[in-house]
Amino acid sequence: MSASAQDFRPDIEGLRALAVAGVVAFHFGLTALPGGFVGVDIFFVISGYLITRHLVAEISGTDRIDLLRFYARRARRLLPVALFVIVATLAVGALILSPEEQALYSKGAMFASAYMINLWLIRWSFDYFANDATSNPFIHYWSLSVEEQFYLAWPALLMLAAWLNPGKRSITLAIAAIGLVSFILCAWLTSVSQPWAFYFSPLRAWEFAAGGLASMAPARLLQGRPLLGRALSLTGLTMIGVAYLTFSEDAPFPGFLALLPVAGTVLLLKAGAAGARDGTPCLRNSERNYVNAALALPPLQWIGKLSYSIYLWHWPVIVYAGMLAPELTPVERLFCLALTLALSTLSYHLVENPIRRNGWLMANAARALVPALLLTGTGVAAAYGNARLAAHDLDPEQRIIAASAAQPSTARAKAGCVQDYETVTPKPCVFGDGQRMIALFGDSHADHWSTPLIEAGRKHRYRVVTWLKNSCRASRISVWSSELKRAYAECDRWREQAINEIIQARPALVVISELALTSGRKMAGRDGDTANQDADWRAGLRSTLTSLSKAGLKVAFIRDVPFNNANVDTCVARALWRDDTPSRCDQTRAYAANDKMAAVERDIVDSIPNASYVDLTDRFCSATICHVFIDGKLAFRDQHHMATPFAQSLEPDVEKRVISKAGRQSGGARPSSS
Repeated sequence: MSASAQDFRPDIEGLRALAVAGVVAFHFGLTALPGGFVGVDIFFVISGYLITRHLVAEISGTDRIDLLRFYARRARRLLPVALFVIVATLAVGALILSPEEQALYSKGAMFASAYMINLWLIRWSFDYFANDATSNPFIHYWSLSVEEQFYLAWPALLMLAAWLNPGKRSITLAIAAIGLVSFILCAWLTSVSQPWAFYFSPLRAWEFAAGGLASMAPARLLQGRPLLGRALSLTGLTMIGVAYLTFSEDAPFPGFLALLPVAGTVLLLKAGAAGARDGTPCLRNSERNYVNAALALPPLQWIGKLSYSIYLWHWPVIVYAGMLAPELTPVERLFCLALTLALSTLSYHLVENPIRRNGWLMANAARALVPALLLTGTGVAAAYGNARLAAHDLDPEQRIIAASAAQPSTARAKAGCVQDYETVTPKPCVFGDGQRMIALFGDSHADHWSTPLIEAGRKHRYRVVTWLKNSCRASRISVWSSELKRAYAECDRWREQAINEIIQARPALVVISELALTSGRKMAGRDGDTANQDADWRAGLRSTLTSLSKAGLKVAFIRDVPFNNANVDTCVARALWRDDTPSRCDQTRAYAANDKMAAVERDIVDSIPNASYVDLTDRFCSATICHVFIDGKLAFRDQHHMATPFAQSLEPDVEKRVISKAGRQSGGARPSSS
């Protein structure tokens, strides 16, 4: 943000450095700072503090806000370098990404150019099969979109408050009311629908409002009280440090947890304001605030000055580096950091600062706003054009891969048959009209067997009825939902109702499949307490199978498919784009097949009367290698879900090794079709 030398606060520049350092450390995989992502919240508070301070000062002096001048300053400061990085990222992506990826991520660039990518990401977050967010080189623009939306609304809100009841008191009350409502909704939605709480700007408004309230609080409350100022600064820094060191991406964030870094930033801002004299921290030892003085040190001032450019560049650098070398070494990560700093320095001195300080643009608001609109339009047009060009570049092989990855299973293609996270009441779906019935029960790893199972069932005059729910295993094991950022209680309730309904329906066969426990650990990137997890899983699997068996039902448990270390559709598409072979994406059986856990699983299933274990791993793996491109078909749509065309090819195997287990037993009453 532009600020006169008189208003410059070195401690705020240091806070920016602290914020961007946390974000970069988190994204570069520094496990010592698992909560570094809260650096974004520090930026939000700083923005609220500075913007509110300047706007209230303008209202107090002129009874109005020069909106054109305000937006012109924001445009000169933010737009040029942001759009420069977008175009550069698109250009490099043309060399690294497959055409399908280029087309997809160009849409992200288009929304980022228009400062609306946070809204696009809300929709993205609710797509169960959306590409991994860590592959999206523009996802970090969500916070810039939130800030821009704040800049659009905040001046009008402050002007309305001042117009309704002139004076700073009414503005303060308005900010407090907005902040309180925003926080209540944010805290509630964090536990209900976390993507909305995270990305939707009105639900982040309370963080900007906290900064705004800090700017309204009189600095004289701390002046002449150096010990209190030091205590507040130290407390604020400690709060941010605790968030950096103890938070994780699995935490229910933002919600109540975000209060910690937000409050810490507010304390540092107020203590710094009280300790400033004509724009510089007080240096008399008797009054010196050592925390704020440390924030004013030259290295932090340099990083703070570059913080905006660093934030823009660091994410595409680490994303593209990870695509070229999936297992980055510490030395390679240091090289990425050095490259980020080099690009940030160049863009700051060649793009960001020259345009922000350009005298011709500063002389008139229209001179800045018209080019800003043209730049925004150019960014949107460039992204749209790149998406169209990439779609045009899809050769037949690329189109087959894209179509295979996009085609839903037979069950998922029918609306509502694979139920979402919040649903607790089962919705059985009926496929076929045979007199005998087969039940398919489990999570998305049961769902991807629906395509061959339903087709094989039709041949033998079975109707297949599905009880399916995203990320909800058939085994009675309670889990943490990374999507909901909390315990997945809906799964436990849904599972029990589904088991009761299946028992009442009396199918000839219950087919179960689910995400293997070891695959779930690989997805999470950590093992945790594996001994307790294993024990819970064994007990949960045995419990579910026993309930069905005691009811006199036959059960066929299909072993989970192999797990891959990257999205297979993306890996194969990139390989073909670079004239490589799909086999470069194959996995060793030792990594992918979970043979050791499968042996435990088999023993449990075989110990239950009426239950049998079905192992189709031989269709994916040899003795040493698990393949991803089999008989000219893409085997997986992502890391661990079968691609539907390949699943169709397994129909003879399912007919022979699953349907046969139903025997000639007749099913009971048929559930209503849905």
